[in-house]
Amino acid sequence: MHAFDILGDPVRRRILELLAQGEQSSGAITTVIQAEFGISQPGVSQHLRVLRESGFASVRAEGTRRLYTVEGEALREVDVWLDQFRQFWNQRLDALGTELARGKRKRKDGE
Repeated sequence: MHAFDILGDPVRRRILELLAQGEQSSGAITTVIQAEFGISQPGVSQHLRVLRESGFASVRAEGTRRLYTVEGEALREVDVWLDQFRQFWNQRLDALGTELARGKRKRKDGE
């Protein structure tokens, strides 16, 4: 499955956002996802499986708990693809920086 197929689902994107904050137990992830999306525990488990099998997340056992972590390698595929578009937003960010500096100078000069 292609990275954007995985990331196209809002539940999986939200799970990755949670994992970006640090290692999370499956129970903690399920609690948040159930509250925000109203899906069942087996539904959350299915999304976690997709993330694991696609390389976006890994899991380790700690006693009876399963702890999930985000994996950066799969995200690199997205980064490489996005790289071809960075020139467009870098130009805009540079222009924004110029405008902000111009505004600061005007305020400083009392204009």
